[in-house]
Amino acid sequence: MKGHIRQRGARSFELKFDAGRDAAGNRITEYRSFKGAKREAQIEHAKRIAAVSKGEHVARSPQTIGDYVASRIEQWVALNQIGAKTAMRYRELLDGQIKPHLGGVPLQALKATDIETWHGTLLTAGRKDGRGGLSAQTIKHAHRLLGKALKEAQRFDLVVRNVVSLQPAPRITREEVTILSREQIRDIMEKLRHRMIYPKAVIALFTGMRRGELLALRWGSIDFERKIISVKEALEETDAIRFKAPKSAAGKRDIMMPDVVLDTLRALRKQEQERRLALGLGKLTDDLLIFTRLDGSPQSPLTLSKEWRKAATSAGLSGISFHALRHTHASALIVAGIDVVKISKRLGHANPTITLTIYAHLFAKREDKSAQAINEAVAALLSV
Repeated sequence: MKGHIRQRGARSFELKFDAGRDAAGNRITEYRSFKGAKREAQIEHAKRIAAVSKGEHVARSPQTIGDYVASRIEQWVALNQIGAKTAMRYRELLDGQIKPHLGGVPLQALKATDIETWHGTLLTAGRKDGRGGLSAQTIKHAHRLLGKALKEAQRFDLVVRNVVSLQPAPRITREEVTILSREQIRDIMEKLRHRMIYPKAVIALFTGMRRGELLALRWGSIDFERKIISVKEALEETDAIRFKAPKSAAGKRDIMMPDVVLDTLRALRKQEQERRLALGLGKLTDDLLIFTRLDGSPQSPLTLSKEWRKAATSAGLSGISFHALRHTHASALIVAGIDVVKISKRLGHANPTITLTIYAHLFAKREDKSAQAINEAVAALLSV
């Protein structure tokens, strides 16, 4: 293996070495700059020659961090490794948190110190408007995306090591989830009783369903005799609204309905049947969505959130998100002493560990109860 060192300054050297041969059999010669003492340059030169001989050398590439991460996102989409919503979030993180600070850095020049500096910048001045830093949660998401891309860069021999793995993301202090009190529940349900959002709020509060699952419900998903809602799909909104499988395999589940949900759905079904009869649209069929726009198309999840914020503000609960209804439902089950495995299944979590992580501060009991007890506990605690 050939090569030599040429001194270019007092503590500056050029390292020249053979880096193997290309596909046509031609010799590849690489040059690297090195700053330090001559002895240190000699050691570095020897390391590079040894890496080539062992097949551990990474060929030089001008590709930048921004271009590489963008290409990986598109590749993950093409291979169907991530969904549309995840791809949208990845692109947001790339454009908002990675490109402005590391986008122009050559992929092979990135160091662990760059990652540390990047974290500090995001924490103190990461907001787009320049008015402060980002949350540790957002930074962790960007950190994970960059780490995922660099892990593959290492696997494809584009970098020697994944430097993101050497520098941990800022520690996250988990905030307690928002849970409505019994008084708040009764107050908001009373104020929303005659508004269009009322049935959605009731179902979310008394079943713990996610927003997207709720909007994907069809009349065929409701078993009025057995008092069961079957969650089979969910709505996702990116650049368009589409149906998809629930968030995890466990998301496909049957949920027992307390009477307040059953009565609400029966009243809604009767109202919808009368409306369709008056418009000459025929009877309700199982494939029709329960909650739609006026033209029968799926309702936007973002529109539901806006509708909820407006309703909650009018009811004196400004700042309470629609997702708080799901958290409140989980809290009621925990307070009632329902087993964590059953709570996890009812919420559609991938496993009970997720449930424990989110609601760790609420788990004071571990007494197992039957499925019927879940129904009774929710109905009793959250009756309106």
